Amino acid sequence: MSSSSAVHLLSPLAIREVTLRNRIAVSPMCQYSSEDGFANDWHLVHLGSRAAGGASLVCMEATAVEARGRISPYDMGIWKDEHVEFLTRITRFIHSQGAAAGIQLAHAGRKGSTRRPGEGGGFLPETEGGWQPMAPSDVPFRAGDPAPHALSKPEIHTLVDQFRDAAGRALRAGFEVVEIHGAHGYLIHEFLSPLSNRRTDEYGGTLANRLRFALEVTEAVRGAWPANLPLFFRISATDWVPGGWTDDDSVELVRRLRSMGVDLVDCSSGGNAAEARIPLGPGYQVPFAERIRRETGMPTGAVGLITTPQQADEIIRGERADLVLLAREFLRDPYFALHAASALGGKPAPPPQYARAF
Repeated sequence: MSSSSAVHLLSPLAIREVTLRNRIAVSPMCQYSSEDGFANDWHLVHLGSRAAGGASLVCMEATAVEARGRISPYDMGIWKDEHVEFLTRITRFIHSQGAAAGIQLAHAGRKGSTRRPGEGGGFLPETEGGWQPMAPSDVPFRAGDPAPHALSKPEIHTLVDQFRDAAGRALRAGFEVVEIHGAHGYLIHEFLSPLSNRRTDEYGGTLANRLRFALEVTEAVRGAWPANLPLFFRISATDWVPGGWTDDDSVELVRRLRSMGVDLVDCSSGGNAAEARIPLGPGYQVPFAERIRRETGMPTGAVGLITTPQQADEIIRGERADLVLLAREFLRDPYFALHAASALGGKPAPPPQYARAF
């Protein structure tokens, strides 16, 4: 890793054969704007504007590897070949603006079949277009929710295949970075955490067993993803609940992921326990990225209430992470990266159509 005197927010980051033009990425953000999993003009404009705004990596929201893997019926999908065509249009535009296109492959598990936030959230029954969620064990996320279907071993193997197939479609759609979503209480995280995984077979119990599904998915996706392209993995570094998944567990998982060809771990937290009390504050999850980077040698991404160029630059200069991934700040300011270049004494490189504003 480079010295802090040489590495700063505006410096490039090379991962395998992809070079990001700076250390500022657009974090995956669900838009709840799809029908039958298809991307549309909203996604093109939403993602394309952030690429034009100077981000180095623009990540598609959590994209379901099967229809029942969506959080809501309005989530993005990549479970069938027909999804590829419009995604290709999006990646082509992102690339035309000098950014890399990423996609987050996901399965919502027991947190699937919900109403979208604008409709109040909460469980969506089958009579209203929902479905029975699935999970490692028949433990609902919230008291009062229906019990999810506990997956059989053949069903688990099918899910691994679906992640692999989704990676192949992502490649055909023109994405350069794939991120496996192993965080926020969704299916992979549910297998990792003893709060949601009560299995007694080889997928439950010990830490090694609870890691098994995540590692099988990683092996399948890495095998389907070209050796010259980066693979990311998003984790929830802790459940923030006694008896749950811990940052010590995360260190062990990341050591295993590094040996399997994962290139960067995107360090978030929480999402698997409705009763968790999370100490929110500026950069509150950065210490997880810093610890994992230090103890495993894995490059990390920092997320969570990173809102100013100076704060983001300090994270990179201090070698606390290798990349910052912003979400809400990019919703407020699609041109955050261009503004950051100005604020930090760099030279903004806007699209020529916008040059007069910079």
